[in-house]
Amino acid sequence: MTKAEIVNEVAKATGIEKVQVQTVVEAFMESVKDSLAKGNPVYLRGFGSFIIKHRAQKAARNITRQTTMTIPAHDIPAFKPAKVFVASVKK
Repeated sequence: MTKAEIVNEVAKATGIEKVQVQTVVEAFMESVKDSLAKGNPVYLRGFGSFIIKHRAQKAARNITRQTTMTIPAHDIPAFKPAKVFVASVKK
């Protein structure tokens, strides 16, 4: 499902104009990105959590060049679904 499809579904379900729904969806996504950029997780009860995962430094190998390189430690955004959400998808 794309962002445009989400906007269409929410507009149909709520009766709100698509332009307003798109503004809200964009603002939500921007809020999540800003919060994660500051190092703060976002918890949505019954849906899931947007969190920052820390990846430790590791050695990687380039097989074609036969070289080893070091990938530095870094943080990546991740989504962890709530148990209720997982249960509804599993069926």
